[in-house]
Amino acid sequence: MTSTARALLRVLIIVAAIFAAGPSVAQMPATNGSSNGNGTTTAPPPAPTDPLGRETPAGMVAGFIDAAAEQNYDKAAQYLDLSNEKGAWGPSVAQQLQRILDRGGVVYSRLRLSSEPQGDQDDGLAPDQEKFGLVRTDHGTVDLLAQRVDGKDGVKIWLVSARTVSELPELSRTVVSSWVDRLLPYALRDEYRIAGAPVGHWLAVLVLAVLVYGLIWLITAALGLVLFRLRKSSGDSRIRRVLSASALPVRLFLTAWALRVAMVMAGVAIVARQHMSGVTELLGWVALSWIIWRVVDALAAFAIDRMTLRGRLSMLSAVTFIRRSVKFAIIAFAIIAGLNAFGYNVTAGLAALGIGGIAIALGAQKTIEHLVGSLTLVTDQPMRVGDFCKFGETMGTIEDIGMRSTRIRTLDRTVVTVPNGQLAAVQIENYSRRDKFWFHPILDLRYETTPAQIRALTASIRDLLLDHPNVDNDPARVRLIGLGAVSLKVEIFAYIHAVGMDDFLEIQEQLILRIMELVEEAGSGFAFPSQTVYVARDKGVAVPKPAQDADSEAQADSQDGAATRSAAPERV
Repeated sequence: MTSTARALLRVLIIVAAIFAAGPSVAQMPATNGSSNGNGTTTAPPPAPTDPLGRETPAGMVAGFIDAAAEQNYDKAAQYLDLSNEKGAWGPSVAQQLQRILDRGGVVYSRLRLSSEPQGDQDDGLAPDQEKFGLVRTDHGTVDLLAQRVDGKDGVKIWLVSARTVSELPELSRTVVSSWVDRLLPYALRDEYRIAGAPVGHWLAVLVLAVLVYGLIWLITAALGLVLFRLRKSSGDSRIRRVLSASALPVRLFLTAWALRVAMVMAGVAIVARQHMSGVTELLGWVALSWIIWRVVDALAAFAIDRMTLRGRLSMLSAVTFIRRSVKFAIIAFAIIAGLNAFGYNVTAGLAALGIGGIAIALGAQKTIEHLVGSLTLVTDQPMRVGDFCKFGETMGTIEDIGMRSTRIRTLDRTVVTVPNGQLAAVQIENYSRRDKFWFHPILDLRYETTPAQIRALTASIRDLLLDHPNVDNDPARVRLIGLGAVSLKVEIFAYIHAVGMDDFLEIQEQLILRIMELVEEAGSGFAFPSQTVYVARDKGVAVPKPAQDADSEAQADSQDGAATRSAAPERV
């Protein structure tokens, strides 16, 4: 596997560890030790470890380089298997290995070296062997091997194999000499050191970095010029924009990896190269993440342009959300890769967080809810950026749909931020997706309006609706719907085709003014809230009369009736 593939695999393992840590802790048994007789358990004694960090191939290489940087060759010799070298002085052998590595040796980076105690089992070597570098000679390259042996206290440790140690004298005679050591004076080559490496070698690293970047700049500029001339006839500027935006990160990426090769070819000290290894790896990962960032922006801009041209505006929010999600993943990937480049064991750190995985999951419950709400909004698309919507008591225009919350510009020109989890659970009324506007006024006519006038008025209003080009004919209804308390109620029911609210209000104004004219032409008018008062004389309560008074009143009535008949004219 290449170093890049190993890095990607490690990142995937880290992500898997994050999700697996919590459940694994929850399934751990309650007791994992021996009882002390008091009902309590004691933890088992920790497994013995190697104080020099030789339990893994990566730890062995890092320990040897650190000891060489300190010029502590007694310690460096403890990383060598001298079992077959009878009478050999360990510090001298360690110093010899350092000189070989300085002149033409290559030690693999931390990403390529195995951090497992058993090493890489898929490298085609024996299970107890590991390749940790190579040496360039006049006859080709020679592999540097590490071997797992039994150490003190029963701990398995990794050492530079006895085979490689036995080849060191021959390698020292055939290894390619260092260009840097040839060009540097003695003072810069041996007397003054910084971080365990000669000052002259650090100056060589600086010069090589400038030269490599200049060469990469010239090459990429020439290729870009040729490509732009070839694409000039087609008039396609998208590729030009992407390449122009990605030029700097591409150059940094190429410089990072070319500098590693240049330092080996120039013979920079192995200590300086190992210190620069983390820097170049970090620069390479940052540049690669930067390139992907620019490509994602370019692809998102291209997708937005295509969606806009095709009228698929509902997909704009989805494109924005996907772009932000990918950028978030890029940032997380760059941070993890950068920490790995400097030797931090991110996998172990994240696995240790699994002890509090349940608490973290509970604490992140709302955050996860908002992320799920974001996915719901993007999937269902009840709204998009630019839509005018109503959520409960809030009404406004959607300005941004983020990964956690959505920003809404209200009619008061304030900005309301609503968490996506809450927004996905409320009723959303989207006014921007109306295909037609409802025109539904109810006329209150005076009660003095006659049935004939109402028939003529409703017919004229119906003709107005049917003749208007922006009014939908199905339905265009005008009906007398009831007798109100103070008026006759006439309902108008129709739909108006309009692009937006402003167009609808303009058409509605025209219709209402014309209806007022039709009401006036029909001889009617609009009713005002009123009350009708009827005045009548109260006859009071009838009182029973005495019998004598009743006879006198009856006699008087009979006399009055005779007088009336005598005064009446005769009919022929």
